[in-house]
Amino acid sequence: MSAKTTRKLTMAKAIAEAISLEMERDPRVFVMGEDVGVYGGIFSATAGLYEKFGPERVIDTPISETGFIGAALAAAMEGMRPIVELMFVDFFGVCMDQIYNHIAKNTYFSGGNIRIPLVLMTAVGGGYNDAGQHSQCLWGTFAHLPGLKVVVPSTPYDAKGLMISAIRDDNPVLYMFHKGLLGLGWMTLIKDSTGPVPEEPYTIPFGKAEVKREGKDVSIISVAMGVYQALEAAKELEKEGISVEVLDLRTLVPLDREAIINTVKKTRRVLVVDEDYLSYGMSGEVAATVVEHAFDYLEAPVKRLAVPDVPIPYSRPLEQFVLPLSSKIVNAVKELLRS
Repeated sequence: MSAKTTRKLTMAKAIAEAISLEMERDPRVFVMGEDVGVYGGIFSATAGLYEKFGPERVIDTPISETGFIGAALAAAMEGMRPIVELMFVDFFGVCMDQIYNHIAKNTYFSGGNIRIPLVLMTAVGGGYNDAGQHSQCLWGTFAHLPGLKVVVPSTPYDAKGLMISAIRDDNPVLYMFHKGLLGLGWMTLIKDSTGPVPEEPYTIPFGKAEVKREGKDVSIISVAMGVYQALEAAKELEKEGISVEVLDLRTLVPLDREAIINTVKKTRRVLVVDEDYLSYGMSGEVAATVVEHAFDYLEAPVKRLAVPDVPIPYSRPLEQFVLPLSSKIVNAVKELLRS
């Protein structure tokens, strides 16, 4: 990112700007989904696009995820480059056949003769008391299924660059934005959800993690809201003389295993923070990567902090209890350093 960049955007505006730039550049790019047009998207990720490009390229659909995601698949197979929004990732169950059996597999089934340049963007994350069908992350579910690239930005700068990369990719990309990081006044969950974003188009390559904070005593590896919670915890731990490195994976498929190994070699202690469920997910994959490729560098076992295997509660105290918040990260790091 240029040192001269002073303009700041919310993540929602950064995503909408990325889509707008690509729609200007390539007439094959269009957007479809529930409330993406006139309303501008329930999370403002498509705000302003309808007014600029009209109803033929920014298409409000009926509440039929199987139908409009299937339509986006067909459009991609015919050479268009659709961006289709699944309003909440929790709704994937009604259209999983389209996502996994067709979007993810049709290139393979065709022997590589058909490309699926489709972006499926969706909202993830809890913290605002919307209960078990509107608060999950589930990126581990999709990363487990071959055929999809999985992108999870944590900053407005990353959100724009990764979205442009996703739109230009000839493969299907699942683009997951955390609701609490979008900068929406009615649900902002962090103190500062804006960041510097250049006006010009730029891309961020998939599979390239980024160290968001340098440290030497312990590495925290995470994505999305977990990165912010880790950075907040790092500030508190610094007061006690504990130096924390924070690694933002940015994409889960492809996964930057080299960056994971390098941070382990540096600090020799690792905490994986994940707002997805603990079992069979991202935290387990990162931990396995460390054990398989950097075990000899470890001075303590890999520690994981994730959502326990329960539906996300509606009750605020119970929801706070299950989320991997900064206070829990502080305690987990101290436990790790004692081991």
